[in-house]
Amino acid sequence: AFLDHPLALARQETPRRLPEAARSSAMTDWLGQYDNATSFLYTHGEKRKLEARESHAPTIETPTKHVLTMCDLTKDEVTNILRVAIAMKESRKVFLDTGYDRFSDTLKGYSLLSLFEKPSLRTRVSLEVGMHQLGGQAIFYSISDSPLGVKESIEDTGRVLSRMCQGITARVNSRVSVRNLALVATVPVVNALDDYAHPMQMLADLQTIVEHKGTYEGITMAYLGDLENNVTYDLMRTAALMGYSIRVAGAGDIEKAVFEEVDMLCKKSGGKVEVVKTAQEAVKDVDVIYCDSWMSYGIPKAEEEERKKLFMPFQVDTKLMSLAKPDCIFMNCLPAARGMEQTAEVIDGPQSVVFDQAENRLHAQKSLLVYLLAPKRFQQIVAVPQLPGKK
Repeated sequence: AFLDHPLALARQETPRRLPEAARSSAMTDWLGQYDNATSFLYTHGEKRKLEARESHAPTIETPTKHVLTMCDLTKDEVTNILRVAIAMKESRKVFLDTGYDRFSDTLKGYSLLSLFEKPSLRTRVSLEVGMHQLGGQAIFYSISDSPLGVKESIEDTGRVLSRMCQGITARVNSRVSVRNLALVATVPVVNALDDYAHPMQMLADLQTIVEHKGTYEGITMAYLGDLENNVTYDLMRTAALMGYSIRVAGAGDIEKAVFEEVDMLCKKSGGKVEVVKTAQEAVKDVDVIYCDSWMSYGIPKAEEEERKKLFMPFQVDTKLMSLAKPDCIFMNCLPAARGMEQTAEVIDGPQSVVFDQAENRLHAQKSLLVYLLAPKRFQQIVAVPQLPGKK
């Protein structure tokens, strides 16, 4: 367990400017296959080659509310976002029968710019459909061919976008790009995935857990697979923030900054985060088993077999599922590769909730966007029912 790690150093009073991200030359396909993993080369003893490997989390201090990791939200904020997300999902069910959605004009006249350096099917569709359902619009812009900070400075880009749009989402290769943008933007910036975090996915995951388990309070989750991973990091932060337990097991080195962030959150919330050695130890009597893709863009074919051998001890199969509680649910943020991080019997079986999880990206993101882009309207909405508590 990492809970003996020292607390993070005190935050700097003034945010420092980070170096601009290097342009990525790798072209990717639009299906977003393996899009949640970051590049991770284990062969020949090499470590993952991220663009930003800092020993502490960069500080972002601006008057505008940005969400770059789950550390940028409080437990109360997350709870209210989930309450509204559940109400929005129910309202869409009514819409299919009546043609009425109480939230259809909530962001009328609002524009969201969605920047994509890493493409994704779920992220793009959920953002565009979500803004449409709220009465606003989402504008897709690819920065894979025109990276931030190359043709013009990120500072200029952020100032211009802030005068035209009410919010920005960015799905990028490196944390440097999204953090530099957040330093200068005067409208909310939401991290739609980088190499350090995936907060939009975490909100959808929590909504799914509430729907299937009744509450996140008192649960224990197991995560298996790639530990040096954006999803892993934010799953750890989410458990620490919300006060439940998570055990992670797999291969890879978790960054020191994540240990520091999670340690501070656990001291406040009573949550528990453990790094354990085996999959069997991780899943014993848990309520939720979670895994993510083993592969990433740019992994040479020659290295795929080495990665499979490395991660195969952490594959989720029916035998492993049997070690968890009988009502344990299985989660994967997708895309999934049957026969790799999980078997087909698991992901297509009765305990799998992966497609509810995928759908909830739409509803959770809608709620988050209203919270950030139209906070006064959000406060008028939060008269929706409270989340159920622990039984």
